[in-house]
Amino acid sequence: MNYQEKTDTDWLFEITPKNKFFSLNLNEVWQYRDLLLLFVKRDVVTVYKQTVLGPLWYLIQPLFTSITFTIIFNNLAGISTGTVPPFLFNLAGITVWNYFTACLTGTSNTFGANAGIFGKVYFPRLIVPISIVISNLIKFGIQFLIFIVFYIYYYSQGALVSLNAAAAFFPLLIVLMGVLGLGLGMIISSLVTKYRDFSYLIGFGVQLLMYLSAVMYPMALIKEKIPSYGWLVQYNPLAYVIETARYMLLNVGQISVFGLLYTFAVTVIVFLVGVLIFNKTEKSFIDTV
Repeated sequence: MNYQEKTDTDWLFEITPKNKFFSLNLNEVWQYRDLLLLFVKRDVVTVYKQTVLGPLWYLIQPLFTSITFTIIFNNLAGISTGTVPPFLFNLAGITVWNYFTACLTGTSNTFGANAGIFGKVYFPRLIVPISIVISNLIKFGIQFLIFIVFYIYYYSQGALVSLNAAAAFFPLLIVLMGVLGLGLGMIISSLVTKYRDFSYLIGFGVQLLMYLSAVMYPMALIKEKIPSYGWLVQYNPLAYVIETARYMLLNVGQISVFGLLYTFAVTVIVFLVGVLIFNKTEKSFIDTV
């Protein structure tokens, strides 16, 4: 019996081991875009599916956090926010910060949370953390609408707030925040497969990082009050994102060109390192998870 030999052109896709030292595989991710949309839908629907308030938790968390910060840091500690109402000042920082933390914590356990799927079927593993970053954009959009509502309210009450012309670049700032969270999340997710301690430290680390990212105070304040520790904030790229976001949305504070360039450079490096470690870990993580 004669068998006709197969040629490479007979196959639509060919799955081979990854031999490249670094590869984003964006073409492959695009081929699986339908699966990416399914993961995004899963992340949005299932998070609060069995809760009483459902998506309202998207609104409750930033509102209560802003109220708490206003009472503690502005009323009790006496931190001044200039002409901007303290609640609106805090809400702007928290809204942007929440997107970063959602991306970071959501992607930091990619391998552990999806080990069952990864062990049964092949698809580009990068799809899972990307889907988390995209789905969190929906959550950010809801919280940002709440910020707009309070912005309009305070503006109608005569508060001295206004948008800066640089607000047109605000979406780029959010993309930068998401990519940085994605890169850090992929690094942590890869480390968690071997060192489970990181999964316990991530919550504490995020809370500590928030206080070093100028979420509830202007960057100039820490340099003025505690100059010896100002470098902790000055070399934190997240602080420049938060400060720039408030400058764009509330026209308060200042924008640092050096700070933004520094943040962009750190984001690119962290993302590339994250992809490199993630791709390397996905080859053998199933043996350690």
